[in-house]
Amino acid sequence: MNHLSRAVNGVLLLDKPAGLSSNKVLQQVKHKLKAKKAGHTGTLDPMATGMLPICFGEATKIAQYLLSDGKTYQFTIKLGERSDTGDADGAIVEQVAIPDFDKTEVERVLASMLGAQSQIPPMYSALKQNGQPLYKLARKGLSVERAARDITISKLELLSCGKTELSCVCSCSTGTYIRVLAEDIAKKLGTVGHLTELRRTHLSAFAGQSIYTVDNVVTGQYQLIRIDDLNIGLERIVVESLIAERLANGQRVLATDIKDGEIENIVEDLIVYDGAKLLGIGSIMVSDNGNLLLKLKRRIH
Repeated sequence: MNHLSRAVNGVLLLDKPAGLSSNKVLQQVKHKLKAKKAGHTGTLDPMATGMLPICFGEATKIAQYLLSDGKTYQFTIKLGERSDTGDADGAIVEQVAIPDFDKTEVERVLASMLGAQSQIPPMYSALKQNGQPLYKLARKGLSVERAARDITISKLELLSCGKTELSCVCSCSTGTYIRVLAEDIAKKLGTVGHLTELRRTHLSAFAGQSIYTVDNVVTGQYQLIRIDDLNIGLERIVVESLIAERLANGQRVLATDIKDGEIENIVEDLIVYDGAKLLGIGSIMVSDNGNLLLKLKRRIH
């Protein structure tokens, strides 16, 4: 191990500043904490601010499960202008007149966009096609077909309404692009638009947790969330110490040996605890003779 790095475990809920990529902020924080291993989850665009979970050490093993629940954003749309990126970081490529509308009309449009739906991801995104990030293709002026993704908008409310600008709050499922949502809102109002502000204000997995700025980290005024205290969005099962030891050694155990919690079906991912201590990510599989077995897929120390 590099003598300048150290083992750091846990999650820092960071308030990402505007103007920096999520990875740039990650590297700053990782360097400051001299952490051996770190990664972020739930990438925010450079323009965006707000909640960005930074996972350190063993917490990187469960990063993918921390954003399975909903998110909430506050955002501002500038009407009458469309940018190539869908936000203020891009170049204005179209200007359209803004029709007259009132608050009631905007609220009607927002209400019509609630619920389960499909959304086509933007070209300026980190999604890959044939191993190539879409944003790299977009920068070359290329556009390729993208598969629509299923999303759910559970809340979409108006905060303020002006002639050329709207501010809204949205709660949505993972995978929702607010830039696309903003463009769709503008279209339904008979014009075009792009994001000028975007802030992630809530992540279900981190409800009630404190959020820290980069300056807080620099001055040491922060606290990591312990792995055992994380709200991981998976089914939970508790095993006895002897069972935990067998699982940790790579053995599979019969579901009938699990006394705390009933196992009745195949489960791809679940969280396994050794008493009150997090053991790791497990799964339920079926043996050749039809028995349900529990195995540990990923040990978390």
